[in-house]
Amino acid sequence: MGSALIKGLHRSGNHTVIACDLDPDALESVADYVDRTTSEVSEAVTDADVVVVAVKPDIVGAVLSDLDLSPKQTLLSIAAGVPTDYVEARTDANVVRVMPNLAAETGDMAAAVTGDDIPEEVRQLLDAVGEFAEIDEAQMDIATAVNGSGPAFVFYLIQAMAEAGVEGGLEESDAETLAAQTFKGAAETVLRSDRSTEELIDAVCSPNGTTIEGMEVLWDSNADADVAAAVRAAEERSAELAAEFGDENDA
Repeated sequence: MGSALIKGLHRSGNHTVIACDLDPDALESVADYVDRTTSEVSEAVTDADVVVVAVKPDIVGAVLSDLDLSPKQTLLSIAAGVPTDYVEARTDANVVRVMPNLAAETGDMAAAVTGDDIPEEVRQLLDAVGEFAEIDEAQMDIATAVNGSGPAFVFYLIQAMAEAGVEGGLEESDAETLAAQTFKGAAETVLRSDRSTEELIDAVCSPNGTTIEGMEVLWDSNADADVAAAVRAAEERSAELAAEFGDENDA
């Protein structure tokens, strides 16, 4: 996720980015997309307006213990399942929690963000790599499932459509292009249109046409329930992770 964010910010060209990691391979992988790399935490964060913590949840505490931030700085946490109050208890910085997704790399990110004070610098950063919604902390588990885990669910559906195309005689690369671009175009239509998704479905379905025949199969299936179940499972896991950090705060 951190790498995707770095590459997206590089594409925008409007931010000075310093990458910090103890793993030289990780730094090498993003070296072409940042102003400089370092393994020294103090060098990376001393003059930064926004410090992004993009690590696995189980090492967040260790990373925070190495950060000496001031109240004038903002710490942007993108560690899945780590509650804002856990981070706030371990830093003097203003804490903003965000759940982005991998599409930040291409400037098409969907992100959920929460915090008592979301500064303009953070809004500009997120705007540079996609769209974001400001939500309450209590909604972060479901947001994590919808937009954080969601790309994998969409990849699965793209794969299913592409495989159907291949079975029908399309070349694999052509089927994947058509399926992926169809998802991209449909998503843009939803974002730009004032019509509901139900209305958009009706707009594509001509009476006695091809689309309505396919939709009848979907309407008669459990596809919507299965997708909802996948989202709920991801939400429940996010809540479990958050509970573990809550228990640590109470200890």
